[in-house]
Amino acid sequence: MYHENLIWIGQSGEEKICIVPKMANRHGLIAGATGTGKTITLKVLAESFSDAGVPVFLSDAKGDLAGMCQPGENTEDMQKRILKFGLTDIWSYHAYPTSLWDVYGKEGHPLRTTISEMGPLLLGKLMGLNDTQEDVLTIVFRIADDAGLLLLDIKDLRSMLTYVGDHAADYVTSYGNITKQSVGAIVRALINLEDQGGDQFFGEPALNVMDWFRTDENGRGYINVLAADKLMNYPDMYGTFMLWMMSELFEILPEAGDAEKPKMVFFFDEAHMLFDNASPELLQKITQVVKLIRSKGVGIYFITQNPSDIPDDVLGQLGNRIQHALRAYTPKEQKALKAAAESFRENPEFKTVDVLQELGIGEALVSVLDEEGRPSIVKQSKILCPQSRMGAITEEERQAAIAADTMAAKYDQSVDRDSAYEFLNRKAVEEQQAQQLAQQKAEQEAAEAEAAKIKAKQEAEQAKIQAKLEADEAKARAKAEAAMAREQAKAEAAAAKEAARIAKEKEKTRKEMMKTMGRVANNMGNTLVRGLLKNLRKR
Repeated sequence: MYHENLIWIGQSGEEKICIVPKMANRHGLIAGATGTGKTITLKVLAESFSDAGVPVFLSDAKGDLAGMCQPGENTEDMQKRILKFGLTDIWSYHAYPTSLWDVYGKEGHPLRTTISEMGPLLLGKLMGLNDTQEDVLTIVFRIADDAGLLLLDIKDLRSMLTYVGDHAADYVTSYGNITKQSVGAIVRALINLEDQGGDQFFGEPALNVMDWFRTDENGRGYINVLAADKLMNYPDMYGTFMLWMMSELFEILPEAGDAEKPKMVFFFDEAHMLFDNASPELLQKITQVVKLIRSKGVGIYFITQNPSDIPDDVLGQLGNRIQHALRAYTPKEQKALKAAAESFRENPEFKTVDVLQELGIGEALVSVLDEEGRPSIVKQSKILCPQSRMGAITEEERQAAIAADTMAAKYDQSVDRDSAYEFLNRKAVEEQQAQQLAQQKAEQEAAEAEAAKIKAKQEAEQAKIQAKLEADEAKARAKAEAAMAREQAKAEAAAAKEAARIAKEKEKTRKEMMKTMGRVANNMGNTLVRGLLKNLRKR
């Protein structure tokens, strides 16, 4: 209850136990064994902050915190408690402005983020990757960022992993070694994450945490309730998701300094899930966020069974503490009990370690920061009761609350815009088409080469045949010419022989005529003969 400008938690005797609003962002702790009243305490604080105009975020682990959207019921037990606290004149049952959210989109508005916004460090924790696999995942994010590719949902990351794995050799010199074994392990972890509901958590429209900073027409802060009953079946996913939201608040919000009241209060139920199996790097990030987010005007309140569930570096930042009863049956539990008792500023009126085991339901040991930021001495207090419904709501009431919230129009319909998956699919199609064209070109060139080879062979054979024909023709022609030459030579020889014979015969005739004429000359006279001989010589 917000009363006299204070966050009224409970009462110790006649003294009101209150948190000073300007100290509420010094964080806090609600601890205690199961069934001791932690959930009621959480509701009382959430309602009080809402009444003070401070928006609240909390996770609903059991499904009963959504009852804040309905007024409480005036039961006999409630009347007794109201009377006991002296609240009769100022008490009223009423609903609180409530926004219901659900990672799975069934019990509230879908609460989504993108793969890029989650980042490789938190995503690596979410998927349970080892150091080497986280390094490879970081490289994949870097490659996508350098290429201007959006990693929005799981199919984007899967496509990117497949592409980088197939082209690992292309990135060795620029980004380092990327083994197929590491990529394969990440893909398997991604499939497991998808089975846990990651395909619904990662996508758009992504949550804008500034939408949580709302107040209603009466100035009351909205209480943002995350349905976490199913989500808590996957502790790593729940813890990482809550850390992501705290980190988002830390990164987005500007410095606020010391304000009169927080900008927002963030309740982290089952806080041990955040720290279980966390790597040193992740613990360092958690501690940094818790230490520095105070200056952004955000108060973080961890709810867990035992303070020992929270690392000392974080526990030391929690100034407002509400400790319900603890049970100590084993040496380990007794040690934790003693440590919890010693963390309080001692009250001389009782022994803290003893009272801590004797507290009843709805009672707690409380120590808060005063106006100067000093922890008060621990006091045994009875916690106030909520003004809204203490139990769960019906399905009809839930759906009506979801539909009436203005966030429905912004977040209930998913969006799948062009991102790495679509780009890489197009690239794969283009590469396949290019390969097909290259293959077709190669086949065409091979066919052309084969055709050229066949043509060359045919031309060679044709040339061979032509050469043989020409050779045969030349041979035949030479043979014919040789025969003709022989015949001509033979004819010329015969003609020459005949000419020689004729010449011989002629010479013989001439000689005989000369011989005859010589004799005639002798007979006819020398003068006549000489004339005759002279004529013959002239011939």
